[in-house]
Amino acid sequence: MITLAEGLRLPTNGLDYTILALYFIVVLGIGFAAKRSVKTSLDFFLSGRSLPAWVTGLAFVAANLGATEILGMAANGAQYGAYTVHWYWIGAIPAMVFLGLVMMPFYYGSKVRSVPEFLLHRFGPSSHLLSSVIFAVSSVLIAGVNLYAMAIVLQALLGWPQWVAIVIAGFFVLAYITIGGLSSAIYNEVLQFFVILAALIPLTIVGLKRVGGWDGLTDSLNSSHGDAFLTAWKGTGIGEANPLGANWLTIVLGLGFVMSFGYWTTNFAEVQRALSAKNLSAAKRTPLIAAFPKIFIPLVVVVPGLIALVMEPTLGKSKDGLQYNDAIPVLMRDLLPNGVLGIAVTGLLAAFMAGMAANVSSFNTVFTNDIWAAYLKKGREDAYYLKTGRVVTAVGVLIGMGTAFIAASFSNIMNYLQTLFSFFNVPLFVVFIIGMFWKRTSAAAGFWGLLSGTVAAMVNYFWLYKQGIIAIPSDQGANFVSSIVAFVVGALVMFVVTLVTRPKSAESLAGLVYGTRSPGMTELPAEGDDAWYRKPALLGWGAIILAAVCYIPFSF
Repeated sequence: MITLAEGLRLPTNGLDYTILALYFIVVLGIGFAAKRSVKTSLDFFLSGRSLPAWVTGLAFVAANLGATEILGMAANGAQYGAYTVHWYWIGAIPAMVFLGLVMMPFYYGSKVRSVPEFLLHRFGPSSHLLSSVIFAVSSVLIAGVNLYAMAIVLQALLGWPQWVAIVIAGFFVLAYITIGGLSSAIYNEVLQFFVILAALIPLTIVGLKRVGGWDGLTDSLNSSHGDAFLTAWKGTGIGEANPLGANWLTIVLGLGFVMSFGYWTTNFAEVQRALSAKNLSAAKRTPLIAAFPKIFIPLVVVVPGLIALVMEPTLGKSKDGLQYNDAIPVLMRDLLPNGVLGIAVTGLLAAFMAGMAANVSSFNTVFTNDIWAAYLKKGREDAYYLKTGRVVTAVGVLIGMGTAFIAASFSNIMNYLQTLFSFFNVPLFVVFIIGMFWKRTSAAAGFWGLLSGTVAAMVNYFWLYKQGIIAIPSDQGANFVSSIVAFVVGALVMFVVTLVTRPKSAESLAGLVYGTRSPGMTELPAEGDDAWYRKPALLGWGAIILAAVCYIPFSF
């Protein structure tokens, strides 16, 4: 297990603890306020599908801006340099736009409560059950990563052993999600988004000033790591060496297409926020609104990782010393005065709760609706499933506590997360994308494509890569390759199985395949949602163009 290096304890005082306590009180207050609106299971799991687009949009980006994002992407910045921006501008924005413009009409229009439930309608119970189990497992594993990240912060703040921090933090999150359901999680995520920025912006500004501004930062890193370290594309030719251990083909296909689209379009922890929107127009705009702040997140996440590398050149050099995961805590210790330090610690705790709540709330929805209610306890009254959802929330948090110790074995938690995404999200994506655009795809093809893609990714990572059968320079490069392997194998299996099995009837595919519409689906926006600046297509293209422009300073 990783422990923080000696001397990393944050110099907090009573002012910092007061700020932290006030934040906890507000979070619990939001939970109790949201409890009054929870009357049915739909209220608990999807906020009654009643939230406006700006709320769900900010919650969408905040759910992803967890402690794993902050600590993990800062670690990536220190380890891989400017190559990390690929995770945002090519590894997030196009997929978020695709989700809003293409996939949300299918998700929201079919009135499903979860991503696996869509597979039930499109492919049948076998694919539905398999995807539900896969998603439930991945949710608690990722929730454990958030708990471990929280443990790092609390250990630095209070000096507690990591297992104590994991248990206490887990029970706190359990309290506010159980009280108010998804509404509590979403409104807290909106609050957490602004608290996180209030923590990261001062940290970045003070850090840049300490290292001599942007010119001082680039001069230091160019002299110590070479001039390619601060470029996004230099050295990514096939056969060339770079810190990321990936070439342009694996970046574009592995990260930019397969892994990115696999995560953003099928990860229910994100899609759930859009499904809670008040109408189809708001649901489509949810990921598009989130795309704009997502474009600028590297400025306050990746850049601090680069600053930490200049201030602590030994970062990640020794197993017994400072790890890449320590980049943000190092800056907090060395740069921030008391009071501002309290805001920074609160911001990290807010980030943890956003990521943890997103995974726990999606876990309780999928387990209750797609496993318990669908296969184990059918036809019970709604109050029974509402109670079950609260119990499952507690179970999910407890399992997450256990999986937190798995995350502790990785020096860079983002490597661990990307490994999970290649195993679980990419096979889901290939099943979705083929089933959504090819009417002929059969129910059997969905099941075997999902299973074979998952197995292929695991074989590539644990056998071919870890056993040294194929040479891949880094874990991240191996994750990109695993994603491509999962997509190709899953697609080929689906194609072959479809040719030898019977497709579903055209009537049963209405609203589930591109070019078809279900009787209840409407594209008409609600009154007030049809203003030009709210049009989804305009928002989507604007986000893609802005992300492309951001690449220019890092391309040469």
